[in-house]
Amino acid sequence: MALHRTTGSAPYDQRVINALPPVRWFREFGRPPRILGLDVARALAILGMVGAHIGETESFDWFEPSTWTSLVNGRSSILFAVLAGVSIALMTGRSTLPERERIPGLRLNLIGRGAVIFVIGLALEMLNTPIAIILTLYGLLYVAVIPFLRWRPWQLLLAAAVLALLGPALLAFLNAVMLHPFGSGIGFVLYGTYPITVWLALVLGGMALGRMHVEQVRTAVVALIVGFVLAVAGYGLGALGQAAGITGAVSRSSSFSGSSSFEGSSSGWAEYPQALAEADPGGAVLLAVFSVDPHSGGTAEVLGSGGFALVVIALCLLASRPLRGVLLPLGALGSMPLTAYSAHVLSIVLVSGPGGFFSSNDFWAATTLGLLVLTTLWSMFFGRGPLERLVGRGAAAMAAVPHRS
Repeated sequence: MALHRTTGSAPYDQRVINALPPVRWFREFGRPPRILGLDVARALAILGMVGAHIGETESFDWFEPSTWTSLVNGRSSILFAVLAGVSIALMTGRSTLPERERIPGLRLNLIGRGAVIFVIGLALEMLNTPIAIILTLYGLLYVAVIPFLRWRPWQLLLAAAVLALLGPALLAFLNAVMLHPFGSGIGFVLYGTYPITVWLALVLGGMALGRMHVEQVRTAVVALIVGFVLAVAGYGLGALGQAAGITGAVSRSSSFSGSSSFEGSSSGWAEYPQALAEADPGGAVLLAVFSVDPHSGGTAEVLGSGGFALVVIALCLLASRPLRGVLLPLGALGSMPLTAYSAHVLSIVLVSGPGGFFSSNDFWAATTLGLLVLTTLWSMFFGRGPLERLVGRGAAAMAAVPHRS
């Protein structure tokens, strides 16, 4: 963590340099070029995922505030993915497209970063909790975005729209037509908890936001309006599907998640017509379009929860200016998301043991408080989080130019 900002070569305030770390941190942390609002939104995503993992929530009802905690389900990880796209844009040029000569180095940097995150995700999966660890796919996404580094915001938004609108339906159709194929690769990338068509769309949308001067108030206001429109459209589409009985009827007979009782039901072309009829490609496509439930991967969920994520990001950006002092602990947590996420998963193992699990709103609250305190203290005295340092070193090592002997 830098101890002071400079204008030219002179420190901007000698008193900041001489102050104790907490005082210096309070004056400096979250100032430009860092964008505090993004850190706050990232913290909300982490705490939301904590709640989705261990919280006790009820079915959401607008008229019952006690059920509003269920908003964390599914939406928190989507918020995390959109913010990943914003971060990638910021680290590869912010609102300016990276020069062509920088692309080889940026590619290697992203590959190194993604590889370390992927390994961290594998380590967390080895702890044997029921949590669907997002970091393995998160690491893969750092590699998947490489072809898009020089795309303009409108191109990124177009690609995100195509993936969001057509990706779920296409995957569902292929899944049904091929009678629910299975394998480690497609189970991880295409039909798992985090299908790449859905999550790449969210990351590309986040990259577009990061390229459009995300630090400016005008951008936050536009994002707020667009996010609200998308949320209404997505959740409205889901409500339409439920009202028409599409999602309920189809979900009882077929799925586009990849797991199905139809596996192995066909022994070749002779049995294929009957197996195909049972797989119901048309019903699967309809479900993929109208499904809005958390982690369903449907177009309605991508639009609705993606819009919800934009609204949260925009509100955090706008609130971080007048409420900077109050939001600093959240900013500290959001500045080290990998460390906070990993600590949360580890805490579950420490409390319940390998293979064990529990749900508790009290533990959710305790985890929230613990993460806020520990990350704030770490940020004050050490700066970057430990796992963030590890990822940075991995990226730097991958992108380093070898010295000639």
